[in-house]
Amino acid sequence: MAARQVKIYVSNRSPRLNYIAGIILGDILGLSWDIVTDKRRIGKDPVINYSDTYIAGSFKITPAGILFEKGIDKKHLNISVWRKLPIFYQTDGESDLPFDIFAASFYMVTRYEEYSDHQTDEHGRFRAASSMAFSGRFLDKPVVDLWTREFARALLGKYPGLVFRKNNFSSIITIDSDQPFAYLGKNFLTGLGGFIRDAAVRRKKAFERYKVLFRGKQDPYYVFDYIMEAISKYGTPARFFFPAADYSEYDKNPSWKSQEYRNLIGKAGSRYGVGIHPSYFAAENPALLGKEIRRLVSITGESVTSSRYHYLRISFPSSFRELVNLGIVEDFSLGYHDEPGFRAGIARPFFFYDVTEDVHTNLKIIPFQVMDGTLFQYKKLDPVSSWEIIGHLINETKQVGGLFVSIWHNTSLLDTPEWKEWREVFDRILKTCMQ
Repeated sequence: MAARQVKIYVSNRSPRLNYIAGIILGDILGLSWDIVTDKRRIGKDPVINYSDTYIAGSFKITPAGILFEKGIDKKHLNISVWRKLPIFYQTDGESDLPFDIFAASFYMVTRYEEYSDHQTDEHGRFRAASSMAFSGRFLDKPVVDLWTREFARALLGKYPGLVFRKNNFSSIITIDSDQPFAYLGKNFLTGLGGFIRDAAVRRKKAFERYKVLFRGKQDPYYVFDYIMEAISKYGTPARFFFPAADYSEYDKNPSWKSQEYRNLIGKAGSRYGVGIHPSYFAAENPALLGKEIRRLVSITGESVTSSRYHYLRISFPSSFRELVNLGIVEDFSLGYHDEPGFRAGIARPFFFYDVTEDVHTNLKIIPFQVMDGTLFQYKKLDPVSSWEIIGHLINETKQVGGLFVSIWHNTSLLDTPEWKEWREVFDRILKTCMQ
């Protein structure tokens, strides 16, 4: 017997509702669904009444209004608690849910609050502390997934015949290779200048540089064999992001023409996916971003379809519009630089929705939950305390059958005593996510 189609009755159609219903009903719950404005098309199917009209036997959600608006309007929302979950866009007593799950989920997933005026840090980034999830103390929870689970239970109470998809937990390790080498890959003048500076004030480092460049010693930042072997051991999917930027104060990668660098990219690309790591300045310069993508294409010999912005310098909607225009189909930049957690309140990929234009794009956003530098650089945590946070986020993601994504840098996994414990954290993530 064919699965029953869920109908969403509305007085007027809305691209915003169509988008968020696709995520909640389609992507998470696995239901067949349709939006109708004519009661005669409801038939005997289960119906979600998303209107002020009375429909006998329907599942009623009183619309908050945001999905039928145009543009951006600064919202002043109140958070309350329902079934131990934070909620906002609360509804009246006639609703079968105490809040408008479609409106609240749209607000979270699209990052609606980031379209409004807000203070940024010195790199132009939205701070975690500016978010409602941080102030409401639910940044560590995938609230959209959790709301949807409760929504499914409520729907099942009214329509026992509904069958929902079982979502299975998965994970992906991502590596940002900002500085793959300490000494290799530099042009002659840059390398010579570094050697002279080291010889003047850091003779031990100068000697190390000499041995790497002229005696064949392995570059101390080159730990990619360890990384790939660890990933391979547990069979974890992985993605490597490489920059193709010109050298700058914020971009320390080798020249894209360097043979050592090209060989590394080729090696990673032969085993795992490779994406562009747009430079610091490319985040606000579409022409430069396009140039860097073309450079990486010339190295891999294949189209480049995934990205993650350097320094996580993203802003809504411009950063993602440019990726769409340049043919990028997956971006891994959505997460906070200064706090771990679920920036969009969801533990799975979703398509970017441009709120100002009301356009559902084909750019898939793969949000991450934690980055190595967030833990030891911004929060000043040791590996033991960091694992408590990471383990909690993995468990939250497993609970909803989501995708756990972490960011690591090769310079956080060096083969030195001071980084040994961080290697242990890295290995523990791989092991825990495969259990």
